[in-house]
Amino acid sequence: MPRKFDQDAKDCVVRLVEDRILAENISMQAACKIVAPKLGVSWHTARQWTQAARREGRVVESMPEDLAAENARLRRENQELRDTNELLKAASAFSRRNSTRNVGNDPVH
Repeated sequence: MPRKFDQDAKDCVVRLVEDRILAENISMQAACKIVAPKLGVSWHTARQWTQAARREGRVVESMPEDLAAENARLRRENQELRDTNELLKAASAFSRRNSTRNVGNDPVH
């Protein structure tokens, strides 16, 4: 027996399918096959709901800007982490070089 889904459930499926399409740059069919089973609907039904939402203009196209901003933020953070990592590597190498040089000559050790 077919189940009835309210509009909120359909909108949730459509939003998750669209998010997956944007995030992974995959086709609508592939996104539906990934998302639909997790939400208890067939991939075909998810595809129909997504196509209907696009025809009716219910799909919000603001995601690429959000993704671009997040991508830029993550690139900056990634570069900062690389810089910090290089600094720590240099400090570690300097510290090892100085500590091993004096161990043999130091009468305290």
